[in-house]
Amino acid sequence: MKIIVPMAGIGSRLRPHTLTVPKPLTVIAGKPIVQRLVEDIASVIDEEIDEIAFVIGSVAKGFPADTKEQLLQIADDLGAKGSVYVQEEALGTAHAIYCAKESLSGPCVVAYADTLFKADFKLDANADGAIWVSKVKNPSAFGVVKLEGGFITDFIEKPKDFVSDLAIIGIYYFKSGEKLLEEIQYLIDNDLKENNEYQLTNVLESLKQQGAKFIPGKVSAWMDCGKKDPTVDTNKQTLGFEQEAGNNLVSDDVVLENSEIIQPCYVGENVVLKNTKIGPYVSIGENSIVENSTIVNSLIQTNVTILNADLDNAMIGNHATYNGKYTSVSIGDYSELT
Repeated sequence: MKIIVPMAGIGSRLRPHTLTVPKPLTVIAGKPIVQRLVEDIASVIDEEIDEIAFVIGSVAKGFPADTKEQLLQIADDLGAKGSVYVQEEALGTAHAIYCAKESLSGPCVVAYADTLFKADFKLDANADGAIWVSKVKNPSAFGVVKLEGGFITDFIEKPKDFVSDLAIIGIYYFKSGEKLLEEIQYLIDNDLKENNEYQLTNVLESLKQQGAKFIPGKVSAWMDCGKKDPTVDTNKQTLGFEQEAGNNLVSDDVVLENSEIIQPCYVGENVVLKNTKIGPYVSIGENSIVENSTIVNSLIQTNVTILNADLDNAMIGNHATYNGKYTSVSIGDYSELT
């Protein structure tokens, strides 16, 4: 099984946190978003992952020079071959997949790297394809699918009238990567665009009209990492899932001086807590120092110094320093607020 991960956008909606780190490499509860995404997919497909192909933007588009190295390491840690392709120009969802055409063979999962999910279904690898969906309260804000007899019959983008509450979350399975590539190639060769872009929904519709049967993959939790508030909430939910699984995410070498950790929390290596209470639902990256503070429901990256703080729903980037009385802060990498 291969996994194709288009992530050509650096994540402008999550600024300032994506000025130095692409959104898919933002760390949630100790792991980059894209690593958690691939692990979630692996648990659903229940098959060995042979290759993970990442599609990124260029350095000129804001991607750090070491992005490729980080992604290849994530693939290696998961026991898979890593490949990195560059989408020089943003020409749509289908075009992003096309950039990884050398990896499009055999069964493939395509997953856009700005979302996480939890599911208890197992994918039927004999199906022509599958589309991960989640029940939502406001389907008019999403692309949705209609079902009949357990199969997907229609794709509707942001319906004004109710047709379905099953929203497409951006993860797809294709039994044949070759057939997927063939259909995308047809779009490009014939310059079939919507809003000046090559769209994956057109590929799905073409495959369906040719007889391909798509099944839904219904997820129990869909977690967005697009903006600051939902990303902090995703950290909260992820920590909850880790606690339910019996995983302790607090490093053995954390230094506690007159301090308390209320689980669930992630605390990285070489963290010092003095006169501080953290948790529940707090992630603090390695080599950080927190003094005279109370922190709940917050996502804090590595090498951070926090003093005299009372934080809730906060997100603080790498190598940042914070000393103040604001509560729901959003501070990017290498920032100082003192």
